Amino acid sequence: MPGTVLLLAASPVGKGCLVDAASVLPVLAAVEPAVLSGTDTANVVELADPLEPQAVLTRLRAAAAAPGPLTVYVAGQLQLDRRQRLPHLALARTTPATVRYTALPWHWIKEELRLRPSGATTLLLDLHADHETWQWLRANPLDCGRNNAVHGRVAPPPSRRTVAAPAYMRAVATILRSGHRPPVDQLHQQALARVAADAAASGAPAGADLVLTAPGPAAGDPHAVIAAAVESGRHADADALAARHELAAAHARGPASEDALHWAEVRADLAMFAGDPARSCRAWLTVAQTRLGAGQPPEAPAVEAAVDRAHHQWGRVRDAGAARELGTALATLRGRVPGRREGALDHVQRELSRLQTQG
Repeated sequence: MPGTVLLLAASPVGKGCLVDAASVLPVLAAVEPAVLSGTDTANVVELADPLEPQAVLTRLRAAAAAPGPLTVYVAGQLQLDRRQRLPHLALARTTPATVRYTALPWHWIKEELRLRPSGATTLLLDLHADHETWQWLRANPLDCGRNNAVHGRVAPPPSRRTVAAPAYMRAVATILRSGHRPPVDQLHQQALARVAADAAASGAPAGADLVLTAPGPAAGDPHAVIAAAVESGRHADADALAARHELAAAHARGPASEDALHWAEVRADLAMFAGDPARSCRAWLTVAQTRLGAGQPPEAPAVEAAVDRAHHQWGRVRDAGAARELGTALATLRGRVPGRREGALDHVQRELSRLQTQG
């Protein structure tokens, strides 16, 4: 099956730039697509210094929807938004004051990749962090999703008035230009060794990079078992297994625990895969209400994501009675959780009015 490759390099224009991220794209683009992907054939999508987070999201969503293995190469810099203090990938127009509106929230990447088959996604990351984000990362892991293999590094802020180079990604690209892609964990180690050797040869101090290594789920992981059941059309078996894990987590740690909520989210996704948007919408509404009831703020990423997904599934409900019932609950939630897209509440209210006139 053909693979898909997404090459994303982004950094702010002007004095806020920490790394010349786009400089690595010509080197990556010189690598054969099949080598970038590790498959016989591959489609490559390249994003160089994009301006709008929604445009990046659209490309990411399309790549995530493609069948077959997906490899995402990201070079850029991380910054925290001032409101929620969550990591974002800075884009061309990003400034410290506009991160929330002009940068790509890192959790969007995790959310878009979460529906992919377990073990089918690999991320190779070369990121730089400003001082504030670097301190945040010392206490908080960079969450890329539990189903994905992740390799790379986050570098600390460069010296003042210095723009760093994406040395790790350049090393990856140089290795791949040989025409052979080793297993990704070996590729990662070879790239780290090359970066260290180059630094030593130039007399630079030993790096203090935060190394990212997550091999992805093991074969016996329940997520992999569930994914296999879905792929073979055994939707009821997949939901039953997820339900058992949800019940066990709720019993052990409470229904509002992250573990229990994770399995509730898995079941919402499984309902979507099974072609039951009403059940999926209802499950996402319950997840959002549970998170809010546990004291999570309306702007929390997990709350926003749950309401957005409920909204998306509601738009696919064809039974008018179920749509009216779920739409009423969704409108109430949208009043509290408007999300980042303008007009979401207005859209629900317009559709509810239309459904009411249908009787």
